[in-house]
Amino acid sequence: MSGVYDDIAPLRGGDDDAQPCAADARVPITVVEPEGNARGGIVVLHESREFTGSLLDLMKALADEGWTAVAPDLFHRINGDPAREVFGEELFADFDACFDWLTHHGVFPDCIGVLGFDHAGTAAFLVATNRPVGAAVSVSAPGIVEPLTSEAEAMVQVAPDLQAPWLGLYGSDDPDTPADDIDKLRDATSRAAVASLVVSYPGLRRRTDRPTDTEDLVGIDSQTRIFDWFDSNLR
Repeated sequence: MSGVYDDIAPLRGGDDDAQPCAADARVPITVVEPEGNARGGIVVLHESREFTGSLLDLMKALADEGWTAVAPDLFHRINGDPAREVFGEELFADFDACFDWLTHHGVFPDCIGVLGFDHAGTAAFLVATNRPVGAAVSVSAPGIVEPLTSEAEAMVQVAPDLQAPWLGLYGSDDPDTPADDIDKLRDATSRAAVASLVVSYPGLRRRTDRPTDTEDLVGIDSQTRIFDWFDSNLR
């Protein structure tokens, strides 16, 4: 059985002995560890203000594959503001805290990946353009042609700056990610110096939370692609 627990990841430049009230100096994280030695780590970015069962199931599935999965609370600064999203320097700072937490727990830097869904999938993509992670995966990530917020960048604009092999999974009928935009993203990522793959499935969003229906062949295929992408690139 994988170990599941909550912890705190200090921000870079912060005081490891900071008082508990200094919420902006530390990032609350949820950790799922595999049995035995971890082969690497996955930072799981998510939009949930409350930790969900499906997210935990996905992290357990990653742990079953040998990865230590770390999910930061990206909203620890915003006092529950439901309209606030975390991009820009705050996003990178929180990712760096998770990255450092993993390396301090024995994970090699080139064996750390990042995974995100929907807006957090866009965040994972932007992290991969700014940080030399081992691999990145985005699922149903919008903001392809137009930036999601003033602190984010349009994915097609920064796609050539990808620093890590990136996998993008999309639903071909998702109105938030039109097929023409996906084609533009596929073309833009092909100009990066790292490997990339954009996969479009029929229908709407492909969440790939751990499939429970054996007839959900698309969900099973998309999760398999995620695991295979990390298997191939985090070595």
